[in-house]
Amino acid sequence: MGPQVQTSCQVPKAKVAGTARIFSNSLQGQQLACRSPAAARPRAQRRITKSQATETGVEKVTSVDPELAETCINAIRFLAIDAVNKANSGHPGLPMGCAPLAFIMFHECMLYNPKDSSFFNRDRFTLSAGHGSMLQYAMLHFSGFDVTLEDCKNFRQLNSRTPGHPENFLTDGVEITTGPLGQGIANAVGIAAAEAHLAARFNKDGLDPLVDHYTWSILGDGCNMEGISNEAASLAGHWGLGKLIAIYDDNKISIDGHTDLAFTEDVGARFEALGWHVQHVADGNKDYPAIKKAIENAKACTDKPSLIRLETLIGYGSPNKANTHGVHGSPLGGEETGLTRENLGWKYGEFEIPKEVYDVYGDAQTRGKEAQQKWEANLEEYCKKYPEEGKEFKTMISGELPSGWADCLPKFGPEDKGLATRLHSQTMLNALAGVLPGFLGGSADLAPSNMTLMKAYGDFQKGQYQEKNFRFGVREHAMGAICNGMALHNKGLIPYCATFFIFTDYMRASIRMAALSEAGVIFVMTHDSIGLGEDGPTHQPIEHLASLRAMPNILMMRPGDGNETAGAYKVAVENCRGINKTGIPRPTVMAFSRQGMPNMSTTSIEGVEKGAYIVRGGDETPDVILMGTGSELSMAVEAAEKLEAAGKKVRVVSFVCWELFEEQEQSYKDSILPPSVENRVSVEAGSTFGWVKYTGAKGKNIGIDHFGASGPAPALYEWAGITVDAVVKAAS
Repeated sequence: MGPQVQTSCQVPKAKVAGTARIFSNSLQGQQLACRSPAAARPRAQRRITKSQATETGVEKVTSVDPELAETCINAIRFLAIDAVNKANSGHPGLPMGCAPLAFIMFHECMLYNPKDSSFFNRDRFTLSAGHGSMLQYAMLHFSGFDVTLEDCKNFRQLNSRTPGHPENFLTDGVEITTGPLGQGIANAVGIAAAEAHLAARFNKDGLDPLVDHYTWSILGDGCNMEGISNEAASLAGHWGLGKLIAIYDDNKISIDGHTDLAFTEDVGARFEALGWHVQHVADGNKDYPAIKKAIENAKACTDKPSLIRLETLIGYGSPNKANTHGVHGSPLGGEETGLTRENLGWKYGEFEIPKEVYDVYGDAQTRGKEAQQKWEANLEEYCKKYPEEGKEFKTMISGELPSGWADCLPKFGPEDKGLATRLHSQTMLNALAGVLPGFLGGSADLAPSNMTLMKAYGDFQKGQYQEKNFRFGVREHAMGAICNGMALHNKGLIPYCATFFIFTDYMRASIRMAALSEAGVIFVMTHDSIGLGEDGPTHQPIEHLASLRAMPNILMMRPGDGNETAGAYKVAVENCRGINKTGIPRPTVMAFSRQGMPNMSTTSIEGVEKGAYIVRGGDETPDVILMGTGSELSMAVEAAEKLEAAGKKVRVVSFVCWELFEEQEQSYKDSILPPSVENRVSVEAGSTFGWVKYTGAKGKNIGIDHFGASGPAPALYEWAGITVDAVVKAAS
């Protein structure tokens, strides 16, 4: 009987891009039956026996000897089992169930060079179900990446390269940090969008394509329950990302137990409605030909992203724990491991891997090396025929910024009209769009309010992938994660995404993952305070500045005029590339105002780069120091003028970015905030939480520590007590 695959669409008789380089037999051009509902197998029938485990038909999908292929698959299972047992922590169930899929993907289908994990035209892989990380570590180890057997033995240990969830900055071959469920598939949408964009921009007729790779992701039941996955899948279907292949490990188990406790929807039908090509493989543990055929079909369907619903048995091979939540997040233990070894005929001891397993997976190294050499030769030929495009492409993938790029950022003086910083932000975005080839991004259905359209470019849409304006719709959470994927696709892309500052609540997990992943994303946040006015407290951010200042490896910037907005963008772009004191790439959140504010003669890009600097009264030791950010910076200056008229010596400090200030030498910090001056006042239209660090015990903090209200902005500032007179009174 042939492989059992149900599919949601007719696959065109088109060449399967890249398939011939790996597959030994091709099923391209087959007419497929339309998808029909398949009843779930009764749980009792999902238990396996030793004899069933060998009935695989593996000879139909690989030239590797069937018995040897089964050994390779079981090696994945037992490396994961042994690592989790040794750590006494982890999730062995997913690697045990997905081992056949992993073998077929990494040995038969994916293209990569384990000896150069940065090879540009490699296939990308994200493990959205990141709790199953030992599956990925096992494949990286066997395939020849710099992940040793010793690393696997140190799974989940302090300072190991194999942490509990995949982390791109720790482990060779891991593309992106995944952990919170659903993030990985949303990241994969961003990676696939980046591939589509670059392919449309740089590929030329008559030459092998420079950009031609697939994005793969394994997601689980939990990923599909999280709302972010639906947001991202909706966009992927709308965009028609045909080189995105997601495999849904449908094992029907979550931490609580069987998923029918809370999850009974038809995931395949949902993805079909979202515009995906959907297939169903009923037996992901034994029907290897069906897995391979489904992947071939997915590659052949070029105008839609593909979802392969792969039914597996979590903890496959374990006589007593398979198909239970007990194998989801706990080790098998010694006794059950012994029974599983017996059940699957695994005659090897703990962490014992037969040499022939490494020999089999070594094929990928040869394939990848040859593919990279061919691609590099193609790149040189491309550069000869298209020197300008070739130079731009090389610059992008190197991560270098064009010489003099920051010169495009304008400067402002008091004679220039005072504007809301969201309008200054629009000026900076459009200036950078003309000089940074990898600059792209968009808004969550708020472009006219966020002022984020790049006027020289059209919209990134299906069939218009070369364009740079992304319309994310009302999908803040997925928008952030998609931009993380774009940023980590290659060094040359600098994505930005925008919404109202209050809606960082909807995308906080994605912002945090950007910081953790060292993803150079610029988060453009407008309507930064109660100054947005009449929309009221539901839309007025209060605690958001403080909460994002508390997040590691991210810059929280609130500029106070046009010059500081230019400085914020310069700093943000540089930090995308790790041009900072830490040398580590990091994202930036920029909070911009709806209301206008004057430009100052003393603000500067150079000052912003220090985080905090003097904008008034820096010539002598002051009687009082006033500190402000954003629209309240000009308020502090007005208060200083009144205090000076009363005979006070006043210094005004713009505190545009706390994180940058903390990175300065202590001598600089003391020059801005002399320890001898204890009379200090902060003013900011947000929570006062944290300001005591700079004002000290004797200082005063003017802000708002309760929710806002609906009304015109000037009236709200009076109502909240954030006024020039309040600053003067506090300073006196």
